[in-house]
Amino acid sequence: MIGREGRVTGKIGPGLVGEVMIPIRGGVEAFYAHPVDPREEFAVGTIVVVIEHQPPRTVYVAAAFG
Repeated sequence: MIGREGRVTGKIGPGLVGEVMIPIRGGVEAFYAHPVDPREEFAVGTIVVVIEHQPPRTVYVAAAFG
């Protein structure tokens, strides 16, 4: 999971549990998402990269570009 890119489908930000769709196992699956930096926000449609994975369905993400 770490290093995979995904697209935000539910806003990620401080105090929010967002959602990200990540291609895995031949399909695309939804994961709960939090920002690695608690001050960051990611709007729907943003491409993010997984920095940490907490099984079964929680990831911590950062901006993929920039």
